[in-house]
Amino acid sequence: MSLSVRPIGTLGGVLSAGLAAVLVAGCSGSSGSETVAAGGSAPPRAAATGSAPTPTPTPTPTPTPTGPYVALGDSYTAGLKISPQVGEPKGCSRSAANYPSLVAQALGLAGERFRDVSCSGARTGDLTGAQSTEGGVNPPQLDALTPATRLVTLGIGGNDAGFMEVVGQCAKENLVDAFKGLVGSDRAAAPCRDSYAASDGGDQVQRKVDSAGERLGETLKEVKRRSPQARVYVVGYPALLPADPAGCVPVLGSTVAGGDLGFLVEKEQQLNAMLKRRAEAAGAVFVDLTGPSAGHDMCAGETARWVEPPFPTHGLAAIHPNAKGQEGAAEAVLKALRG
Repeated sequence: MSLSVRPIGTLGGVLSAGLAAVLVAGCSGSSGSETVAAGGSAPPRAAATGSAPTPTPTPTPTPTPTGPYVALGDSYTAGLKISPQVGEPKGCSRSAANYPSLVAQALGLAGERFRDVSCSGARTGDLTGAQSTEGGVNPPQLDALTPATRLVTLGIGGNDAGFMEVVGQCAKENLVDAFKGLVGSDRAAAPCRDSYAASDGGDQVQRKVDSAGERLGETLKEVKRRSPQARVYVVGYPALLPADPAGCVPVLGSTVAGGDLGFLVEKEQQLNAMLKRRAEAAGAVFVDLTGPSAGHDMCAGETARWVEPPFPTHGLAAIHPNAKGQEGAAEAVLKALRG
């Protein structure tokens, strides 16, 4: 998610305070032999027609794109704080080891055939408008597209949905309840979930996700207009938390209610589901990272995790992919490209 640089600073403070086929076994066809039912006789052969059966044509595989390749997105794409940091403006915190760079290397694309204009903190509005950062202004990301572009990857939507703000709010809500002695005694409690319940019974976070989806849909139309021959891949977000929140107790401690960990898992699932729907509706391909990142969430061990926890390894960004996470995302994208 474009887990923005702006929320990240705030989030870090909050969190440091308290959050701590199926191989379908091809029905093998008979090779000239005939099946005889028990106790019966073989059916009569059909009369020969004098012509061989028409072979079924083998589908022609779609060739892997050869560029030019343009990478668009937020901090999960840019590689916030992952060394080495490259490009301008510095405020985008773009890494030469992010998944777009790894994909470009694997495809042999460099120079004018590869442009990474992703930027930490980006929202969908920053794709068509300039984005101000602490280190300068990033031009509208879609300006990098041309009619010659043949490959586009897009990873965005988390900031539009306010996902990092949700994480920060959950940290606050649980911290308050921890001081009241509620969280530790009632792991089924969900103070954060309760705070996002709308007065009409709806879900405030889901509404933000839906709104983000509408903007993403318009963005994908614009990508198609500018680069009509490009193959477009919408890249989802990796799993931040394990499917069973109990697995996070060793990392996050007992200050976060189990119900709220489950709430965050649910919200990320809704975000990724929206990205998938919008991608498919626009004729783009959705690259799922939830499956590949299973077991590599922030609560996995240091050698296994793809996403850093609230108290990250020195120099890395909290609640953001590390170098292994970028490598995993690159592998998923390349797999999708190669069909």
